[in-house]
Amino acid sequence: MTSGCVFCAVVAGESPADVVLDEPDLLGFLDRRPVFKGHVLLVPRTHVETLPDLPASLRDPFLEAAQRLATAVVEGLGAQGSFVAMNNTVSQSVPHLHLHVVPRTKGDGLRGFFWPRTRYEDGEAPTYAARLRETLPGPVTGGD
Repeated sequence: MTSGCVFCAVVAGESPADVVLDEPDLLGFLDRRPVFKGHVLLVPRTHVETLPDLPASLRDPFLEAAQRLATAVVEGLGAQGSFVAMNNTVSQSVPHLHLHVVPRTKGDGLRGFFWPRTRYEDGEAPTYAARLRETLPGPVTGGD
């Protein structure tokens, strides 16, 4: 954990979050300023700043969790698809590796790399987190 890191504080339970995915090495939670409601951030529990810094042992679990979250936004929220993105250093608002999984629907207005933000109404975020948790597939185990 790195002192002063917003996401390390979330991982440590020091800052509140609407958790969607809670696993030994990874945490997924709703973005407080979502592009669209149901926008999830996936972070490694260990403080890692960028994708090149991610330990090899976490590469597959990180991507596998991203796949499951992309499925959950479709099945749990009725989205038609998802937008999955990650910044490294430039435009990275928090210097802790995080992957965005944003629910998408045709005609939703998202164009290019302009990310308008919305807000949850009071008490609405936990409902979105619960809907995603309910449809989030479990971890995939085993090999090829």
